[in-house]
Amino acid sequence: MRSIPLPDPPLTDGEISLRPWERRDVPAVAAACQDPEIPRWTVVPHDYTERHARDFIAGTGTDIAAGRELALAIVDTDDRVLGALGLSNFDWPDLKAEIGYWMAAESRRRGIGARATRMVALWAISALGLERIELLANPKNEASQRLAERAGFTREGTLRRYRRRHGVREDLVMFSLLAEDIAEDGAP
Repeated sequence: MRSIPLPDPPLTDGEISLRPWERRDVPAVAAACQDPEIPRWTVVPHDYTERHARDFIAGTGTDIAAGRELALAIVDTDDRVLGALGLSNFDWPDLKAEIGYWMAAESRRRGIGARATRMVALWAISALGLERIELLANPKNEASQRLAERAGFTREGTLRRYRRRHGVREDLVMFSLLAEDIAEDGAP
């Protein structure tokens, strides 16, 4: 495995930015993850505490160095945490990775998640040389599926009982963004 470089310069669209997690983000992460919608659709524990947030943030540097995961905070112009975004399940020989996210309740339905997802996906294709970015959503999570489509991902189909989450095997809808999709639509 190889280390994952951080986006340099940091990714921003002028309204939101993606940056590495910092210790000072612990209270914001713990507060956001109290929302039952986050553990409902992600691997975030149902009983999320500040200790979970501290452990998560403390481990992000190791995951980056080991080439396992790039976890970034989505922040506004005042550096307030709006959500989380990450690339994981890197398959370097096959030049692909998976993208995942959660948005704090007050940041939803504003297009922030789709913009952040698109930014990091384009960066991963251009800067890391990935050819395929995958995004998986529970079939009942319509908001996540809409986010994927707004970010330019293509729905491929449902993967039956694809992965275990909170001890239960679940179906997941596969979306992808390919390097050639970007070349075809002319998007930067």
